[in-house]
Amino acid sequence: MQNTRHELAISRLSTLIDHLSVQAKQTDQLNSRHKSHRLIENNDLFSRHLFTTESDKIFLYVEEVKKRLNNFSRLYSLYSLSSDNANKAEFAKSSLLQIEQQISALMNAIQANPAMHQAAQASFDARKKVQIKSAQATQLKQNEKYSKMAKSVLLSSHQLYQQLSEHHEFERRLMEMITEREQQRQRSKNANSEKLSQEVLALHQRLGRCRKAISEIERNIEQSEKSNLR
Repeated sequence: MQNTRHELAISRLSTLIDHLSVQAKQTDQLNSRHKSHRLIENNDLFSRHLFTTESDKIFLYVEEVKKRLNNFSRLYSLYSLSSDNANKAEFAKSSLLQIEQQISALMNAIQANPAMHQAAQASFDARKKVQIKSAQATQLKQNEKYSKMAKSVLLSSHQLYQQLSEHHEFERRLMEMITEREQQRQRSKNANSEKLSQEVLALHQRLGRCRKAISEIERNIEQSEKSNLR
């Protein structure tokens, strides 16, 4: 009677494991499509004392149970040749209990899989939002930096062109003053002519310095524009 009962248990558990194997494969395929699975794939699905397998694939745990049931079935057949019914009964009870605990754990894991991945997806989405905000903040800082640099360059160029315009105006006024003093000197017939000559000389010296400054500003503008093209 006991042999028949245990044989029925082995048959029932074998059928149940076959169903679990199909469900486990489907669940593993579904998990592989979810990016959120990466957050939990390195976590142990079951406690170490329950399974020796270490994987994020439920199917591999089902295979471990299937192998354990096959070993139990083979060893139970060997025990049938023994007259020690007490040891045989204890072995059957202990082995079947462990296998049933493993199967129960697998059924719970498959059932809980959607909720577990929903939580992982929420965590994944939250991390993604943080990463996006961080990237946006970094981009904003870079844009502000480039904007300041551009403003600085534009301001520098603007200042240089303003200085150039001012010096050209100085040049024009000096040339007018020189022309005016030359005309006065030519019309002058007295000692005032010497004074006007000195003023003309001084104006020419100022004009030379002004034109030297203009050349320097033009070189600075050229260097600034070359630098901006790099």
